[in-house]
Amino acid sequence: MDGVELFLLGRTLMKIGEEALPTEGLGDQPGSVRTVLIVVSDVRVHPGSAVGEIAARTGLPQSAVSTAVARLREAGAVVTEPDPADRRRVLIQPAPRISDRVEQVRATTIDTALAKALGDADRVAEVAALLDRLARHLTPQALSRLRD
Repeated sequence: MDGVELFLLGRTLMKIGEEALPTEGLGDQPGSVRTVLIVVSDVRVHPGSAVGEIAARTGLPQSAVSTAVARLREAGAVVTEPDPADRRRVLIQPAPRISDRVEQVRATTIDTALAKALGDADRVAEVAALLDRLARHLTPQALSRLRD
């Protein structure tokens, strides 16, 4: 596998992941699902960060991070509080309790989206097991090692 093939595989996996996320009852949402997932992942690893810090770490525009934080706050996945050192900034923390939306997302499997993408429901278990194995090795923290 070369870099191009890996990039295209990653893009395919992102699209399957987006397809697997439940969207019932959400209506139109500002910003992309991808951005929201990148931001919430960063907040989990770096709780108490400001929007600018998240933008710097993720490479996302500050406006996109702000939009994602607003969506996450509305979904109950994060909470914000004024920065005691600078009242103009807000600090973002994971919510103290898991929201209904987060529980819904976590409870939804990739099986339906994977079967649709594969065009073969019989291979879903095999491919899902391979993805689980790959995910154990390539965690979100691997991205931070790439930036070092």
